[in-house]
Amino acid sequence: MAGDDLSAVGRFLYEAGTLKHARRTGWWMAGVRDPESVAEHSWRTALIATIIAKLEGADPARAAYLAVWHDTQESRTGDVNHLGKKYAPAGDPQEVTADQTAGMPEAPASAVRELVAEYEDKESPEAICARDADKLECLLQGIEYKAQGYENAQRWIDNSRRRLTTGTANRLADELLAQDSIDWLRATLGEEKQS
Repeated sequence: MAGDDLSAVGRFLYEAGTLKHARRTGWWMAGVRDPESVAEHSWRTALIATIIAKLEGADPARAAYLAVWHDTQESRTGDVNHLGKKYAPAGDPQEVTADQTAGMPEAPASAVRELVAEYEDKESPEAICARDADKLECLLQGIEYKAQGYENAQRWIDNSRRRLTTGTANRLADELLAQDSIDWLRATLGEEKQS
């Protein structure tokens, strides 16, 4: 049966794997030589979305689901950073997703298109939480890069902080900014925080 042909799904899964190698290019402007991949960013964004949504009274599974899919279009467009968008805007995420899912059985194709549309519409509580998670992950990554000596990462920390909308994301940002990147290890080992 034609609707059960999974060849397009297989191609998409290989395509999605390229996100493990696609770098988050904005960090190059901060001097980061080897920034995290789009896939790495999306993974932690999904974790953060789960937490924000749970604390905001939204559906944590749905928020994480949206976060997992939020940058999948970058397998075709690349990660176009904010400066790059001034000169060469990235493709419309919903149009790119439609192309990516063309030929797939309708059930998974429509599910993916609906997820991307919900994220891009920015209206559901889960989309709002997932979008805050995207910004909070960038803030967190900036803190980590700054700890590695990339002082210019402060710009990304500040910009991400200003763009948060939910109370939970704002409170979590304050907490992250009050910690350093290995406080989790110190706490786990029962060590005192160094001044």
